[in-house]
Amino acid sequence: MQSPLLEAFTVTGLTRPVLAPLGGNLELSCQLSPPQDAQHMEIRWFRNRYTQPVHLYRDGKDLHGETIPKYVERTELLKDDIGEGKVTLRIFSVTVDDDGPYHCVFKDGEFYEEHITEVRVTAIGSDIQILMHPTNTKGVMLECHSGGWFPLPLMEWRDSKGEVIPETLKSHSQDGNKLFNMTMALFINISSYQNVTCYLQNHQSHQEESISIILSGELFTWKSVWIWILSMITFMLIPFLMTSCAHQHLIQGSCSVRNYPWKGCAVAFMASMVAIIGVILTLCLKQRALVSDSYFELDTFWLEDISVIFFVLIVFKIKFISFTYFRLKGKYDGNGDCLKYLVHVTDAQMSRKCPSVLEDLWFGCNLKGSHYHRVLGKATSKASSAFSCVGN
Repeated sequence: MQSPLLEAFTVTGLTRPVLAPLGGNLELSCQLSPPQDAQHMEIRWFRNRYTQPVHLYRDGKDLHGETIPKYVERTELLKDDIGEGKVTLRIFSVTVDDDGPYHCVFKDGEFYEEHITEVRVTAIGSDIQILMHPTNTKGVMLECHSGGWFPLPLMEWRDSKGEVIPETLKSHSQDGNKLFNMTMALFINISSYQNVTCYLQNHQSHQEESISIILSGELFTWKSVWIWILSMITFMLIPFLMTSCAHQHLIQGSCSVRNYPWKGCAVAFMASMVAIIGVILTLCLKQRALVSDSYFELDTFWLEDISVIFFVLIVFKIKFISFTYFRLKGKYDGNGDCLKYLVHVTDAQMSRKCPSVLEDLWFGCNLKGSHYHRVLGKATSKASSAFSCVGN
């Protein structure tokens, strides 16, 4: 610029930024003040370097050969009002690279003036998706994806009242066209929110896009799974307890509450439950992976799987204990009722007529193991003579 004493004109134009939608056409105007004919002047539009014009007009002609490559055949200078010192630069098929300042220079001889107009390219993403990961015992992970934004937009989660929910993770990337692809994740605890909205806004144009998802309580079915598991364990116990009662009834003629093994089964069941629940709570309360960590869901699903395995093991453990208990009880557990089915005589008759046989019988029933079988065999042989003894 020359000194003010030689100044013959100034260049004016828009002082606010010009918004240019991606893919559309852009028009930038500038004019001389005071108005005067500019046909004989050189008019140059450039970005950052004076020697790299976006469009050049000189000696009444457009010099397209002087234009930098990326603007070749993409610009046009509208000269309808050039007699009054006003020109308009039209740029076709706006791209992200067109964002930034543009200099408009009028030069008359050695004297020149310029005006700078700021261009802001805007692009609005048209496709917003919310992906929901499989639910787990702690909650559910939501991911919001949207691409084709420029510049970097505002992206946030909002609840049904419009209040901002802090995101778990947010990231972005740029594609080959320099458009931003946005990704935002949110981990929701069970029953924390019912309606969640993914909201995006362009800072320049203030245009906004959003998508909502309604989270139903039916999505969090893991509680039902636990109820199903515990119910199955309970129903698996009932047949074994009924089998034990039937076993006693067929052998002894009654189901004795005193001899009924429900206490042992209950103790085994409760001990297993306490141990498993203790292990699971310890694993759940210990923070091994952050929610923002890519391994968080893997860790959560591992806990779910191991929990199911543990509870299935409880069922088989109770089956094994009950089966072993019932089998060994009938084989090794001697009691005062065993000889009632071997020798059908009364204590009064035996004590009155054959006291030695009665003594051997009771002694055999109260022994265990190999001694039990040996003495019981001896007592049984004596029992045969007891009938003749009683008969006499």
